[in-house]
Amino acid sequence: MAETTSATTSKGKAKPVAVGATGVELPKFEMPRFEMPKFEIPTAVREFAEKGIAQARENYEKVKTAAEEATDVFEDTYSTATKGCASYGLKVIETTRANSDAAFDLMSDVMNAKSYSEVVELYSAYLRKQFDTFVSQAKDLSEHAQKVATETAEPIKGAFNSALNKAA
Repeated sequence: MAETTSATTSKGKAKPVAVGATGVELPKFEMPRFEMPKFEIPTAVREFAEKGIAQARENYEKVKTAAEEATDVFEDTYSTATKGCASYGLKVIETTRANSDAAFDLMSDVMNAKSYSEVVELYSAYLRKQFDTFVSQAKDLSEHAQKVATETAEPIKGAFNSALNKAA
């Protein structure tokens, strides 16, 4: 740690010096103070800067508005997709329940069958009926999935078209 003492110069004036841990005296320098010169900003530069700031604010507002619109579109899309997926899930559950009921009915009929030929007849009728049912169910589920996808994509499509129209 350095100590500050004063030493006398050859002219007899006291000059501050620092004494280090080694006992060697170090001269202490004072930093000159610099002051910024005062100058007037030209009017043209000031106007240019003000126009730049105004343009930046205007662009910020445009970007902010676009971001808010995009957020609204995504919220609508998410909401539509959630509802569509829930309704699709309910359709799948209904389909599974109908298929399970048909299988339990078959088992009940098979348990009450009197002969092997009656069991074969029951299975054949069940398979024919289930094939037709499966085709119908697959068609319904496919149409429902397509409807959900279309409804979900509609807000995005509309927003995209709106953005293209604004840009043009």
